[in-house]
Amino acid sequence: MRRERGVTLKQMAVEMDVSPAYLSALEHGRRGRPGRAHVQRVCTYFNIIWDDAEELERLAALSHPRVTVDTAGLGPEATELANRLAQSIRKLPKAKVERLLDELRDS
Repeated sequence: MRRERGVTLKQMAVEMDVSPAYLSALEHGRRGRPGRAHVQRVCTYFNIIWDDAEELERLAALSHPRVTVDTAGLGPEATELANRLAQSIRKLPKAKVERLLDELRDS
C-alpha cells in the first residue's frame, strides 16, 4: 500500500514516529506482528476506513513470521502436514502456495 501510494519508507517512518528499519522489517516479514495501535496508526496515515481497516487488521494478525503449530491431540496426519510444510515452505513455488492458501481459506 505504501509503495502503491508513492510513499517512501523514510516519509512514513517520520510521520508515524518509527524507524525506517522497523517498517522495512514489517514489510519483509522479519518482524513480529504489529500491535493493534500500530495498525490503527497505519489506517489513520492512509485514511483507511471500515472494511479496508478490518482487512488490514486481519492481515496484521496473520503476519507473524515465526509460526508455531500445535498438533497435540490431533492425528498423526496433522503432525506430518505441519512438519512437511515447515520443511518445504521455502521451496514451494508461488502458484502452489496460492493454491494451498485458497484451499485453506475455503475450509
